[in-house]
Amino acid sequence: MKELNTKEVCEILNEIMEYELGGVVRYTHSSLMITGPYRIPIVAFLKEQAAESLLHAQQAGELLVGLDGHPSQRIAKIEETHRHSIKDILEESLEHELHALSLYKKLLKKVENRSVYLEEYTRGKIGEEEQHSLELKAMLKDFG
Repeated sequence: MKELNTKEVCEILNEIMEYELGGVVRYTHSSLMITGPYRIPIVAFLKEQAAESLLHAQQAGELLVGLDGHPSQRIAKIEETHRHSIKDILEESLEHELHALSLYKKLLKKVENRSVYLEEYTRGKIGEEEQHSLELKAMLKDFG
């Protein structure tokens, strides 16, 4: 196994943590902006996404501490588009999930063949983000 560069891994974990915390705010805001006949199931979905983003941020923070890193207190910048149709919110959510996916893939490159635990953690998160992206794409189909 190759040697793990914990400094680089901690930097990426902090980036993930900040982005996931931004997701908590993004999804919470989005859930408040939904109106119309499909409000209830979409609000529930967005609230689940917010809760999961918080969990992901906490998990990244725990790994940081375990690697002797220092968890950031920042959150990633969240762009307010002022577009709040269901379609716009779902498209922005998909964009958010795809960026999160790219962060986990970036982490995978640093931990692959260096730490079985970190590699398994990262692959699991990649799978979750891919699943969310597929769900959002399916939700967007009726807006085609």
